[in-house]
Amino acid sequence: MAASVPVPCRLSVAAVIAFLLGCCSLVNVAGIEEQAEQFFRSGHTNNWAVLVCTSRFWFNYRHVANTLSVYRSVKRLGIPDSHIVLMLADDMACNPRNPRPATVFSHKNMELNVYGDDVEVDYRSYEVTVENFLRVLTGRIPASAPRSKRLLSDDRSNILIYMTGHGGNGFLKFQDSEEITNVELADAFEQMWQKRRYNELLFIIDTCQGASMYERFYSPNIMALASSQVGEDSLSHQPDLGIGVHLMDRYTFYVLEFLEEIHPASQTNMNDLFQVCPKSLCVSTPGHRTDLFQRDPENVLITDFFGSVRKVEITTETVPLDPHLEMVDTRLSVDEVATEPLKYTEQLPVAEIIHQKPKPKDWHPPGGFILGLWALIIMVFFKTYGIKHMKYVF
Repeated sequence: MAASVPVPCRLSVAAVIAFLLGCCSLVNVAGIEEQAEQFFRSGHTNNWAVLVCTSRFWFNYRHVANTLSVYRSVKRLGIPDSHIVLMLADDMACNPRNPRPATVFSHKNMELNVYGDDVEVDYRSYEVTVENFLRVLTGRIPASAPRSKRLLSDDRSNILIYMTGHGGNGFLKFQDSEEITNVELADAFEQMWQKRRYNELLFIIDTCQGASMYERFYSPNIMALASSQVGEDSLSHQPDLGIGVHLMDRYTFYVLEFLEEIHPASQTNMNDLFQVCPKSLCVSTPGHRTDLFQRDPENVLITDFFGSVRKVEITTETVPLDPHLEMVDTRLSVDEVATEPLKYTEQLPVAEIIHQKPKPKDWHPPGGFILGLWALIIMVFFKTYGIKHMKYVF
């Protein structure tokens, strides 16, 4: 006759097994959390960009082109329009002095239209003010404002802030009627940090005496770059006789050329960005500040700010597919591919455009040449016939 196990013993064995299973599940959860933390070791899960042109009037064409060029680059690297706040103080594409309406070019060969056909401007014309800019940064937007006018970042967001315009020692002009100081900008960044609106922030400014704008920063996790030191001018670049103005500023031009070589999986770091425009090219002396930034710039990828986060985990496990799932042919026909318009972010790369030879232009005699020719004809006439024959001419 088989021996029976007492009921209390069986209950205690079951309790021990349940306890061990609970411990194993806790270990698994802890392991998953540790794996997830390792997976997101860069510290951010989303990217935002705030791109600001503060200048009006036709002769500031280059500042609009600067901003649109950076806008084109961050979109190409993956940041969607929903995560970009674009502020343009003037609409150069629709300016009556623009010989090529609905376009803004950043190179004198006029091959790269940075305005394109899908630009989403969030703040335009007189909406670009110091007050609105500070409200965007600090999140103090009226409830009636649409989502496109908001910076909906959080403590896992890496934010790129690019500004261009006319400035001086400790200030940047808005609309030629007001200005933002370096103290106001520093306090806005501190509010962002206190309100957990960013994880890391990259500030780039292309203006005269640009380094003065980051001197007062005191909030953590901010890296700043400027096109010129205090007492220096930030110079323009790419003059175009057809348009009649300079098309870009030197610093942004070389930054754009550098970004054209970057792709979403690039391992290029911020130290490489610091070297893109030496004084021999920019004429001014670009500066940068990294003392507030916790990570070593050598370990910070360019795509941590200019690109969109793409977290991918490679697995060796087999994923079963439904055998009854019909294959859907999503390939486009030849006619559809041929007629589909090319987006402006997919145009000819800037690196190729820069090294192209300028297009030959139609020759027209200068105005002084025609005047000189008429003067020569009159002189020959007087020397040959004298004044007495003038009555036969008139």
